[in-house]
Amino acid sequence: MKALLCKEWGVPETLVVEDVPDLQPGKGQVVIDVKAASVNFPDSLIIRNLYQIKPALPFSPGGECAGVIRAVGEGVAHVKAGDRVSALTLYGSFAEQVICDANAVVPLPEKIDFVTGACFGMVYGTSYHALTDRGHLKAGETLLVLGASGGVGLAAIEIGKQLGAKVIAAASSPEKLAICAEHGADALINYSNEDLRARIKEITNGNGVDMVYDPVGGDLFDVALRSVTWRGRYLVVGFAAGNIPKAPVNLPLVKGSSIVGVFWGDYVTREPGNYQRDQQQLFAWLLEGKLHPLIVAQYPLARGGEAIRSLMDRKISGKVVITP
Repeated sequence: MKALLCKEWGVPETLVVEDVPDLQPGKGQVVIDVKAASVNFPDSLIIRNLYQIKPALPFSPGGECAGVIRAVGEGVAHVKAGDRVSALTLYGSFAEQVICDANAVVPLPEKIDFVTGACFGMVYGTSYHALTDRGHLKAGETLLVLGASGGVGLAAIEIGKQLGAKVIAAASSPEKLAICAEHGADALINYSNEDLRARIKEITNGNGVDMVYDPVGGDLFDVALRSVTWRGRYLVVGFAAGNIPKAPVNLPLVKGSSIVGVFWGDYVTREPGNYQRDQQQLFAWLLEGKLHPLIVAQYPLARGGEAIRSLMDRKISGKVVITP
């Protein structure tokens, strides 16, 4: 089979496509014939040895995919060879085959195509886990989404609306904010030319927000944290800005608020039953037309490095998919 390989730590342009041996599942594992694999921000980190998960070289990046089960290992009962599935693989999906833990595999409904299935699990799964399990978002509360035009940001907007929240989308350009509005945002903030804190006060009548969904970090963190209201929750999802901010911990003290970490990948590993339940709810909303994944580009395996680069450089809003 062919795979897009990271043979040395570095930028996407160093990735190469090579022939590698077919895969065989071990106990509790499955091998999937990959039909589509989604590009996510962690892919840009893992090839530079900057992610929490650090596979041995050489390896193929690609944290999620959709495809057909090729083979199952001992002890696997909920899926079988020939089943259509989506899967969280953490890495390895930018290849014609991938091996992963069977607990991270979810049956893919027939009405959902492979491209949609590939780009759905991680961004919507992360946002659903963050907003419901970690943040306990309630109907009537106000949610601020930073980096709102990215994959997880758009998912957070749509899920926030399904949960009955008022959603404020913050992004860096009018074009990105227009996409946020199309996905249901109630209010918009352009933080490249507007005062983020002043606009939050204006939109909330001085009350602040009940929850912040932050996959960005960087300079926005301090301002957004100061905009959280009494008993508010600040969800730390990632650091797309590149630097990890320092928290002034007096603010949670005086506001009775919480800073809450969100590590969806470890959640899937530690709580596979809850992961399966979450995905079933999300697939149900998708089939009901309540969620609308934005897929903006598809790349062949040979251009996988280019696909990762497009995400790294923030040239896109929505999802990019690789089709081996």
